[in-house]
Amino acid sequence: MPVPISPLALEMVRRTMRCLRSSVRSTALAAISAVFTIGYVAKLFGEDEDWLHELSISMFPEDGWLHVNGVGDDGVTAFTQYGIECLKQIVADERAAGRAPKPSPSTQ
Repeated sequence: MPVPISPLALEMVRRTMRCLRSSVRSTALAAISAVFTIGYVAKLFGEDEDWLHELSISMFPEDGWLHVNGVGDDGVTAFTQYGIECLKQIVADERAAGRAPKPSPSTQ
């Protein structure tokens, strides 16, 4: 008998698979030379940083999501270039499903 899977877990698997399929990846990966903070990506996308943080919770380091530690703070979420592409796909999926927040006045 199949084991039931929660809708949230199923959605996380679907997102990860879409992200992986959207990029042609070889077995040899280039070293990461730069990462982009979630604040930078929020400005780049014109989206709310808190909403992007919520969306990024389901991402993994393999998806280009990183947690960067700093001195005297709790750290910050950051993305590789590939992570930005994955997050962009997640944002598009959320918008298509009608689950995106209304744009804030500062991003209009």
